[in-house]
Amino acid sequence: MSTDGLPVGHRFDWWGRLIGEQIMAVSIDCPRPAHFYGGVDSIGTPATTVSSLSLSSLSGSRTSAHIRRHDPEDYYLFAAREGRIGLEQNRTTSLLRVGDLGLYSTSRPLEADFSADGRPVRVEMIRLPRALLPLPLDAVDRLLAEPLPARTGAGALLAPYLTGLLRRAPECGPAELAGLASVAADLAVTLIAGRLDLADAVPPESRRQALLARIDAFIERNLHDADLRPPDIAAHHHISVRTLHELFRERPETVGAAIRRRRLEHCRADLADPRLRHRTAGDIALGWGFRNPADFSRAFRAAYGMPPGEFRQAALRGAPGALSDK
Repeated sequence: MSTDGLPVGHRFDWWGRLIGEQIMAVSIDCPRPAHFYGGVDSIGTPATTVSSLSLSSLSGSRTSAHIRRHDPEDYYLFAAREGRIGLEQNRTTSLLRVGDLGLYSTSRPLEADFSADGRPVRVEMIRLPRALLPLPLDAVDRLLAEPLPARTGAGALLAPYLTGLLRRAPECGPAELAGLASVAADLAVTLIAGRLDLADAVPPESRRQALLARIDAFIERNLHDADLRPPDIAAHHHISVRTLHELFRERPETVGAAIRRRRLEHCRADLADPRLRHRTAGDIALGWGFRNPADFSRAFRAAYGMPPGEFRQAALRGAPGALSDK
């Protein structure tokens, strides 16, 4: 949803009502309401919501009166993507810039300022209901408005995960989206628990999902390594190979199959990229960890119904259906 298509004079008021209905009631102010823009993409499940907001510079205030009228009793863990976010809550004040993570609560008074230099502010965030958070809430409240670690541990996984989830959402069905959003929530809980030194309080299933997310990220970073094998993955994460395979047991593919599929997906994208037409299919396959061109060609045909060369010709001609899955 966005303000596009609305009469200019109604956009700012519409945005205020939308935020009040979807997140929490706030009083907002904008330096140029006649030029205001706001847009939101959202994936919602009963347990959590993942959203991306893009908006013109504005300030917002949630008072005790707002909270008394209605409190959804949620935390929001957010990632700043564009612009700057000033946040004041629970006697803590911070200025969050691109790449930073922060946390706020709907249950305490809040002051926020979103600003950018001529461009919309963009933020991605995940809703964490207080009733479902498996951590002591008084401890969690100590983190409100405090910058959280975004470049190490669960924070380094969560930020790109939110971006990828929102980008790939149109390709997923409701059940798959619910599962992916649940993984995002597990990563968020793991991040908060780690910051509070309460890792043991995280439920086993949340720890399992967080570990799987770390494994997925490690695999993605090392697909180019032709020697990437389950023993290497297990050793890097300080688990046994047997435990690694057990983690994948509830998934539709084995560790090896997951590695092969991801390599093929990257090769397929590169073959369809006109900027890479100077690279041979064999070079592309080698760059993504395939040792043998013949093995790559067979695997590609099995996955997409045509050999790499034929696919590339069709994709670069813009043939209908060339980029659709088999």
